[in-house]
Amino acid sequence: MQQILFRAMGCEIFCGIDSAHPRAHARLAQVPAMFEAWEQTLSRFRPDSELSMLNARAGQTVRVSNTLLRVLQLAQRAAAYSDYLIVPTIHDALCAAGYDQSFENMPRALSQHNASAAINARAQTWTLDAITHSVTLARDTHLDLNGVAKGWAAEQTANYLGELGPALVDAGGDMVMTAPRANGESWSINIEDPFAPERDNAAYPLLAIACGAVATSGRAFRQWQRDNKPMHHLIDPRTGLPAVTDVVNATVIAPDIFQAEVAAKVLMLRGSAEGMKWIHARPQLAALAILENGALQYNARIQEFFA
Repeated sequence: MQQILFRAMGCEIFCGIDSAHPRAHARLAQVPAMFEAWEQTLSRFRPDSELSMLNARAGQTVRVSNTLLRVLQLAQRAAAYSDYLIVPTIHDALCAAGYDQSFENMPRALSQHNASAAINARAQTWTLDAITHSVTLARDTHLDLNGVAKGWAAEQTANYLGELGPALVDAGGDMVMTAPRANGESWSINIEDPFAPERDNAAYPLLAIACGAVATSGRAFRQWQRDNKPMHHLIDPRTGLPAVTDVVNATVIAPDIFQAEVAAKVLMLRGSAEGMKWIHARPQLAALAILENGALQYNARIQEFFA
């Protein structure tokens, strides 16, 4: 398999083409530049990104690029699909919690306490006009697209690489597999131990996925202390604060990365009991949750993917 490994969007990106196609190496080499362009459009951490400039013009109508338009449309879909738990309007709540710069540069202990408030996720605080490619934000509204941007980028890349053979893209736990491997076998996917990432994770089932998508969301990695209290990046819009949840990691397998990525975050935010009810209502989803006491919860469908 021909492959490439690099960092972008605050995480490690792995791309592989299970083919000896003569153009595979050249195509893989183009992927980091693709991610750089997307990050320059979609990152809230770059002051000169297109998203940051949109946020800076809150209260005005701004014409946006095709890439930003597509991801904003995806953010609208994610809000509706998640019953308004995954919304892009959490930007200010993330900053209030201390996550106001890329995680690599963040101090892990903060003393300043910034109050936050519940977000009216259903309110029309921003509008999008696909015909004119324009977006209007209310004066006090700023957007964060991390709920969907990484998965979208993984899918674009997988489709691009998949033209040359079976491809797998892993963007920080958002994974897309375009087809079974060249030998007809499924891709083997490990579930990382959130309590000890460096440890052999044989305690968790190995997943075998022929094609489709799998997303993992968790609160073990992007966490910090504020006023000696643990904080993380998964904001519950009902409180405007990091979610109080018994789920440490949630892994969801779905037909596409959009469903997998949003569902994994919903399972995190709702907690194991309510989250699994939400999963059960969507039979196309297969899900596994690792709880803070180390226990596993999963639905029946994911057992089809146990290697």
